[in-house]
Amino acid sequence: MTEQNATKAEKAADEPDDGGYVTLSTRIAYENPWTKLREDIIRRPNGQDGLYGIVERGDFVVILPLGEKDGEKTVTLIRQFRYPVRRRMWELPMGMWETRPDAHPDEVAAGELREETGLIADTMQHIGITWQGAGYSTQRGHVYLATGLTQGPNDLESTEEDITCHTLPLTEVKRMIRDNEITCMVTLAVFAMIGSRGLI
Repeated sequence: MTEQNATKAEKAADEPDDGGYVTLSTRIAYENPWTKLREDIIRRPNGQDGLYGIVERGDFVVILPLGEKDGEKTVTLIRQFRYPVRRRMWELPMGMWETRPDAHPDEVAAGELREETGLIADTMQHIGITWQGAGYSTQRGHVYLATGLTQGPNDLESTEEDITCHTLPLTEVKRMIRDNEITCMVTLAVFAMIGSRGLI
């Protein structure tokens, strides 16, 4: 598939429709600066009425930083504590700008990469999109492959000060995936998306 056709297919896959559902009413049940919880009363395609709880969150970006050391490909991962699941997770750099929801994903990706890892990329290739929890959430992720990396200082926010940064051989990262040491769904999806294109 050519890049142009791939872009068309990506856009087609991202076109919403109503699926035969009718929204009878909607209300915001809870809201904070990062998240809204919306409650919709719906009519399903079979005519039955029901309730749907939806988590509304803005777009995020996730970046796979691909480097090279001593002739071997490397990937930079971060490790951070995730409060809801009480676990320290291996992840790719990712994030969103709540205070600038209209920022272009390219800008957010470059900013998040620098903030979390200190890396600056010569090339940021937009690979595609992924939906995080489409059964309950509106949040969409933009996937990037970062290459031509230069290391600089990171710029972590106060809420991210527990993040540690690790540049590992790609072979080791693949082993971590096989051995279920990397369990972040977004990170796993990104490796599948980029790997399917033969880019890693």
